[in-house]
Amino acid sequence: MRIKYYTIYNTKIKKTGEFLSLISELNSYGKNKKPFFFIINFDMTKWDIIDLENLPSDILYSINKQEITTHNLSLDTIFEDYLSYKNKFDNILENIKRGNTYLLNLTSKTKIKNDINLKQVYLSANAKYKLFYKDIFTSFSPETFVTICNNKINSFPMKGTINANIKDAKNILLKDEKELAEHTMIVDLIRNDLSIVASNIKVENFRYIDKIKAGNKELLQASSHISGSLEENWHEQIGDILVGLLPAGSITGTPKKKTIELIYDTEDFKREYFTGIWGVFDGKNLDSSVLIRFLQKESNSYVYKSGGGITIDSLCKNEYQEMMDKVYIP
Repeated sequence: MRIKYYTIYNTKIKKTGEFLSLISELNSYGKNKKPFFFIINFDMTKWDIIDLENLPSDILYSINKQEITTHNLSLDTIFEDYLSYKNKFDNILENIKRGNTYLLNLTSKTKIKNDINLKQVYLSANAKYKLFYKDIFTSFSPETFVTICNNKINSFPMKGTINANIKDAKNILLKDEKELAEHTMIVDLIRNDLSIVASNIKVENFRYIDKIKAGNKELLQASSHISGSLEENWHEQIGDILVGLLPAGSITGTPKKKTIELIYDTEDFKREYFTGIWGVFDGKNLDSSVLIRFLQKESNSYVYKSGGGITIDSLCKNEYQEMMDKVYIP
C-alpha cells in the first residue's frame, strides 16, 4: 500500500517540508517496528514522537486501564458568557443555511478558578485514555481515534450526549432527530476519511450507547464502529495513515475543509493540543485517542476546553448546556 496523496484540510499549514517531516518520522518508526509514543496537535504544527524505551518521566499515559475509583477533586468554573456563545452559535447557523457547513464542532474555553495539580488529576481520574503531558495539560478521553490490529483499522466516532439520570434517557437520545442527523453525518465523514487509507470500509455497529462517568453524574454517549482493511505492510505507512485522517472528523465537522476554516474564524482561542490525537504503537498494533476532556495550564491559571456539534436543528441553550456538562473530572 502506498497513499499517493494527502487531504491536507488545514489551510494554516504553509511549510510543506515540515508537514512531510511528520509523516516521514512516523513512517521511520513504523518501518523499524519500534514501539513509540506520539502526540500531534489539532493543526499538525506541533508533534512529539518518542521511543517508548526513552519516554521521559513528565509524560504519563494509560490505555484501557479503567478502575472504579473515587476522588473529591472538583472544578470551580467560569463558563463562557451565554451571549458570547450565542453569537458564535448564530454565526454557525447562518453558515449552515448558506451551505458552507452541515455540521461544525464548536468548542469553548472554561476558566478554572481553583489551583490545580495536573499530575494529581491524571492519577485520580478514571477514563479509557489518560494522558499527562509535561505538566502542560492532562486529558481523560473516552474517545478512540483509530486502532490498528491484524491489518484492520477501526474508528469509533462519538456523537450524541445526554444526562443518564434523565428518565428514559437512552430512548430519548436514540430517537432525537437532531442527534441522529449529527451522528449520521459524522459516520459518513469517517467512512470517507478511512477510504483514503483503507479498503473494504464497513460500519460494524451504528449508534451503540456507552455510559460515561462525568464527575458526580453519568452521561450516555452514542458511538459507532467503522472499520477498513489495510495491507500487511501498513506499519511502514503509519505517518501516511494518521496524517491522511487528520484532523479527526468527530471534532471538526463536514465538509471538513470549509468547516475547519469556519472553526478558525469562529472560535476565539487556539485549540493547540486540544482535539489533536495521541497514541502508542507497540511494534505490532496501534491505539490512539482524540484529545478531549482536556484540562490545560495557561500562564498562571488553568482552563478546560470542551464543546459539541452544531447542526441546523441545534438549539443554542442545549448546545451551551452540553458544553458545560463536558467540563468535569471523571
